[in-house]
Amino acid sequence: MTWHRREGETLTLTLHVQPGAKKTEVAGLHGDALKIRLSAPPVEGQANAALLSWLADVFRVPKRQVILKHGETSRRKVVAISGSCISPESLLA
Repeated sequence: MTWHRREGETLTLTLHVQPGAKKTEVAGLHGDALKIRLSAPPVEGQANAALLSWLADVFRVPKRQVILKHGETSRRKVVAISGSCISPESLLA
């Protein structure tokens, strides 16, 4: 299984998120997920909001096109991004 898949206009990412890091960055692969270090703390949804905002910037789409599908309170999250032409593989470059 891979950490991303594209179905039409929608890109689905499986992520392993580590909140409370020094800076927000991609940390490579973590099993079948892409590991992301987030500078936001895991308090009252701040990390989820920061993650969705960061992904919107990276994939150059409005925030409303980035949706958290699964894992609101878990480190393992599934996110759907619609309308981006950016390749998810570019995050590992």
